[in-house]
Amino acid sequence: MSKTKRAEFFFDAGVETMSRDQLAALQLTRLRATLQNAYDHVALHRQRLDAAGFKPGDLKTLADVERLPFTVKTDLRDNYPFGMFARPLSEVIRVHASSGTTGKPTVVGYTRGDITNWSELMARSMACAGARPGDLIHNAYGYGLFTGGLGAHYGAERLGATVVPMSGGNTERQIVLITDFHARVLCATPSYALVIAETAEQQGVDLRKSKLAIGLFGAEPWSEAMRKELDERLGIKAVDIYGLSEIMGPGVACECVDMREGLHGWEDHFLFEVIDPETGRQVPEGDAGELVITTLSKEALPMIRYRTRDITRVTTEQCGCGRTHVRIKRITGRNDDMLIIRGVNVYPSQIEAVLVGLPDLAPHYQLVVERRGGLDHMTVEVEVVAALNDNLEAQKNAAGHAKHHIKSMIGITTEVVVKKSGEIPRSQGKAVRVRDLRPKMV
Repeated sequence: MSKTKRAEFFFDAGVETMSRDQLAALQLTRLRATLQNAYDHVALHRQRLDAAGFKPGDLKTLADVERLPFTVKTDLRDNYPFGMFARPLSEVIRVHASSGTTGKPTVVGYTRGDITNWSELMARSMACAGARPGDLIHNAYGYGLFTGGLGAHYGAERLGATVVPMSGGNTERQIVLITDFHARVLCATPSYALVIAETAEQQGVDLRKSKLAIGLFGAEPWSEAMRKELDERLGIKAVDIYGLSEIMGPGVACECVDMREGLHGWEDHFLFEVIDPETGRQVPEGDAGELVITTLSKEALPMIRYRTRDITRVTTEQCGCGRTHVRIKRITGRNDDMLIIRGVNVYPSQIEAVLVGLPDLAPHYQLVVERRGGLDHMTVEVEVVAALNDNLEAQKNAAGHAKHHIKSMIGITTEVVVKKSGEIPRSQGKAVRVRDLRPKMV
């Protein structure tokens, strides 16, 4: 599609093409209401705003957002389970929660109005990604407390599509249903979509000949190299979708299928900033930093300047599709995922971008981090393609090529251990990319 051709809009065309001035005016109105809601009903927000000497009525322009205190993930854990809710449980019709593997789970709540808005935004995102009313959407995101499954489900129904609520796992049956039901859209994490592609190939099923046309992939960082891999192996257009449960769930932002050049962040419901992670100050547009999001329409769980830990860049340059909302460039990693290897900052997605596409390697890997002496050391474990399982010389060469490419493109020297096909653990949801064996700090 050319840069000047405009997309066909199937959802919220008037909102998606609002002028920047109209968006700013709407954001200011909604931000004032959000601040008042948070101040009146959430003790933590009230205490922090009082400590900052800021009342909701002091907000005059969007620039005043920098005067507001940040909210972080530990705030939800410290106020577990419902201390951050701005509505009584009698008005909360659903809760979701994180797994809690690193402590108490983070619990989020939704009023009926929140669920309606979420469904609308997911429908908008799906339409932006190329889904259409009447499509059959195969939903392989996990259902339950994880927001992915139900978020995609409600959005697809709101769009007017037919949903197959498969959830994760049982990969062989996933393939049968995708082919027999003639699914046009696949929703999954990119790592699990890769598992589906790999399993289909092992079974002799060519999903490139199926009706699949769109892959709506999110819930974990992934690279352009992974996109190319998924495009080719599934015969689709792989589209990135972004969200996090603390803010809403999936549907906070989504790429357009026309351009696939950044996630359209839905600014009528969210205010986006990018800050320097160290100083907390906003960075100039286009510079990399940590994404900060303020909700503008959430009733049960208003979030003020939530630090996502996701590293990205944003631009207000209008997309070739015609949408005017800010574009969030590909998430390159998270602050808390960043590894410092001999003084070099490294994100797992950077390693992925190097490994995926090397001719003798399969796109399955893990990074093993250890402490050796006083320095951190990283070993890259990666699989060879099945045809090389018994070719030790080819495996040695593949490891050497990977080590050379990592050094030349990222700037670190790392050990590369090549494994046989199938030896790296597969994920049915979010992939575990890092095994951290360093001693835990007490």
